[in-house]
Amino acid sequence: MVDIKEIRENPERFKAACKAKKFNVDIDRLIEIEGQLRGMKQSLQDIATEKNAIGKSIPKLAGEEKQKALQKLSELKKTETEDEEKSKQLQPEYDSLMMQVAQPADDDVPFGQDDTENVELRKEGTVRQFDFEPKDHLQLGTELDIIDMERGVRIAGTRNYFLKGDGALLHWAVMRFAMDFMVSRGYTPMCVPLLAKDEVMRGTGYFPGSEEQTYQMERDELSLVGTAEVPLTAYHMGEILKAEELPKKFVGLSSCFRREAGAAGKDTYGLYRIHQFDKVEQVIICENSAEQSSKFHEEILANAEGVLKAFELPYRVVVVCTGDLGRGQAKKYDIETWMPSRGNYCETHSASKFYEFQARRMNLRYKDPATKKNFFCHTLNNTVIASPRVLIPLMELYQNADGSITIPRVLRPYMGGKEKIAK
Repeated sequence: MVDIKEIRENPERFKAACKAKKFNVDIDRLIEIEGQLRGMKQSLQDIATEKNAIGKSIPKLAGEEKQKALQKLSELKKTETEDEEKSKQLQPEYDSLMMQVAQPADDDVPFGQDDTENVELRKEGTVRQFDFEPKDHLQLGTELDIIDMERGVRIAGTRNYFLKGDGALLHWAVMRFAMDFMVSRGYTPMCVPLLAKDEVMRGTGYFPGSEEQTYQMERDELSLVGTAEVPLTAYHMGEILKAEELPKKFVGLSSCFRREAGAAGKDTYGLYRIHQFDKVEQVIICENSAEQSSKFHEEILANAEGVLKAFELPYRVVVVCTGDLGRGQAKKYDIETWMPSRGNYCETHSASKFYEFQARRMNLRYKDPATKKNFFCHTLNNTVIASPRVLIPLMELYQNADGSITIPRVLRPYMGGKEKIAK
């Protein structure tokens, strides 16, 4: 959520932000309603003051003066009731519009319509050139009996799967390495809830906007989370932290659930876009400082790159354009890892900087020791690794001519020292 004072002072900036991010929000109507609510709030305060003064004077009055005072008190109560009713009617529309306003992107974010206009910053690693006809991950997995899509679909419907034997062990090895990697960098490991209340989904910015992609349990007013970002970021929701506690650095491993409504074509093939997966997620909560946010944005990007470099996978980093940013994101880097079967670099990580957008929604603050004032925190998050999507480049780039797969060196200790997956 954005500060209404900023919207009121510079409405054109937020109109431009919503347009650039392709969100249709009536900023003029928001300002109009906020003005009315502010006016009624002041009116109610004035009425309360006047009622209090009249109430104190009535015992001292008599006759006609007392009757006039009682009549005035009755009129004030009537006006008070009318203003309260108007406020109740306007507040839901105001709240809804506030939830829809997009945070302006940083000045250095490129303008663009969609992901085709994201700007490449750099490439890392070397794309492997095969001297034999390579197989895709699903062919490899099926032939090695480590992936079973057919039974996954039979059990749970389209885009579901089983990982078996060394396939499951490779998946868990990736997760365990990523957790160890982040803990070694000073992040606090967290085992998180997979269910979240609607207020948490709103607080982290997923509602409104992502309801269609979320598995919701309306009867319980709970949702399955699509990322550990949700519970990790909301961990201190509604709290006032001490400045010396910051930054908070969390890393969580969780299963993630996404409906992926509208996905079609090659995205639905194999393990690329599926309904359930596991992900190691990093979250930072820091002080209200643009400089600190930018520093930590680079840090969480470097953490993810560190894992890919350890796996020796080729990837590229792009800065996401305005039209591909979410409502609350001020800036986002995507990491795209090379996937031979797709013939391209494909998204495996998203590193997002929110400033106080999420914290304001969650009322997550800290007390500044110098001023003794409370400020909203800043929040950031990024994927550390998500599997089984990352198994696509791991399996395809490490495959051998005989159909076996070489296990990356850093993952072998997590697989009992095994060097290859073979029949």
